[in-house]
Amino acid sequence: MTGWVPVAAGVGSGLVGGFYVAFSAVVIPALRRRPAEEATATMVAINEAAVRAPFMVLFFGTAAACGATTVGALTDPPTDSLLRVAGSAAYLAGWASTMAVNVPLNNRLARDGAVQWRDYQQSWARANHVRALLSIAGAAGLLLPTRP
Repeated sequence: MTGWVPVAAGVGSGLVGGFYVAFSAVVIPALRRRPAEEATATMVAINEAAVRAPFMVLFFGTAAACGATTVGALTDPPTDSLLRVAGSAAYLAGWASTMAVNVPLNNRLARDGAVQWRDYQQSWARANHVRALLSIAGAAGLLLPTRP
């Protein structure tokens, strides 16, 4: 598939991956240095802010673009199809990890509060590292130059 859809998927994947890297490199380490009640309140507020545009448009729009890229690559396979499909699959695996791991952890933290902070931040951070790597790998697969 040529055109703007794989590029949009790759750029979106890179942006989402960068967002996750910022959490791994800056936000979670900073929150670990705060009291559990403060860290919990801050993370709950961040999670509430994240479920609004523009992040939701970027998060779900990139997933849709990856899906469209995959369908296009499978129905009209140019020489770069496998790389683009792999890139799309990597982003979508990170997307699925978010929905299966990070979102339920966020919901539990909002419900149970600071009593869950220590376990939450360890599990959440591990899953965040994985989704960051998958998103960045997705961007690479989608954006690497193709042969003319």
